[in-house]
Amino acid sequence: MSWQERYQGALMNTFGLPKLDLVRGEGARVWDVDGKEYVDLLGGIAVNALGHAHPAIVEAVTTQLQTLGHVSNFFTSEPQLELAERLVSLLTGRSSGSGRSSGSGRSSGSGRSSEVETPGKVFLSNSGAEANEAAFKLTRLTGRTHVVAAEGAFHGRTMGALALTSKAAYREPFLPLPGDVTFVPYGDEAALAEAVTDETAAVVLEPIQGEAGVVVPPDGYLAAARELTHRHGALLWLDEVQTGIGRCGAWFAHQLPFGGGVTPDVVTLAKGLGGGIPIGATIALGAAADLFQPGNHGTTFGGNPVACAAALAVLDTIESTHLLDHVAGLGKALRDGLAEDPRVVDVRGEGLLIGLDLTGPSADVAAAALEAGWIINNPTPQGIRLAPPLVLSEEQAHAFVEAWPAILASAGLEEAR
Repeated sequence: MSWQERYQGALMNTFGLPKLDLVRGEGARVWDVDGKEYVDLLGGIAVNALGHAHPAIVEAVTTQLQTLGHVSNFFTSEPQLELAERLVSLLTGRSSGSGRSSGSGRSSGSGRSSEVETPGKVFLSNSGAEANEAAFKLTRLTGRTHVVAAEGAFHGRTMGALALTSKAAYREPFLPLPGDVTFVPYGDEAALAEAVTDETAAVVLEPIQGEAGVVVPPDGYLAAARELTHRHGALLWLDEVQTGIGRCGAWFAHQLPFGGGVTPDVVTLAKGLGGGIPIGATIALGAAADLFQPGNHGTTFGGNPVACAAALAVLDTIESTHLLDHVAGLGKALRDGLAEDPRVVDVRGEGLLIGLDLTGPSADVAAAALEAGWIINNPTPQGIRLAPPLVLSEEQAHAFVEAWPAILASAGLEEAR
């Protein structure tokens, strides 16, 4: 029996039939069951920040499993404490309670935070959808129910997160969804200003929209959202599930110049945080950090020592190997190289989150790329998304740029007229 037949007989048809049966990976490369090698330019949809089988993650997870694998949240562990402190530190630029700064190595202290005023707090979960569910519940504790979200937004497929996700095909089979949600055009300050009122609990935005095809907002848009939410007493919630943890060349995409220096009230993370080990995080700053009280929310697996150890290994490796600079430089080189082909009509993105609009069907291009040994993604009918591991080498990026014209030709794309 083939793996395709086994898959169809054993798994629910939520994803359709997979394109490959992958058996192993190393860095930015993977191999299928037939031994064919591919360069992974999707990174598990922006998840495998350090690529496949990275020694730092392997060591961190193995070591942690040999000491403490899982405890319920009736208890804590050093990896959980340290990760929460690190995330707040990276978001705020302030030293964590353990005495370490956002650029330091592992702390040798006790991890106690009683001597430092806490600028924010973290709820740890298992995925981006869970991180957003927690944030959605957090907004309800403001005493308001109205949330403003963006057209083109994707925040997850659980019922609460789905209520904030705009795509009709995802939403309509599951109506009615929870919440009083208004969708506005992404990047339109006037529409946002009209939608936000004194009854609004939160505005939720992706600093760069991923599933919509890598859409970067105009300069000043996030700053305008921050001013509006301040004025109306609402929370500014930034969904950095896809854009955070170095993906865009900074720890958080909103920290890039187009973000205007905004400080959000809530940030959600997942994907690259665990480097392939499932983990999500909801970070709340200021007064929002104390909205949750015992009984308001919970999780069995969230914040477990193994996932937290993996996340710490990701953060440490990004810092110690200067991956933020690498991502920023390599991303620009990729964008510039791919844009030279006349069949590319637009290039967007920051760092290693790249969107391309083409002159023809992107599904044909993704199929041609796969045949040629490159894994890419087509999130829109004429759009391609690249989200490779942050450890993608210059040589691999250059090889893809060199292969790009032949891929487009194989897909039958013509130059723009």
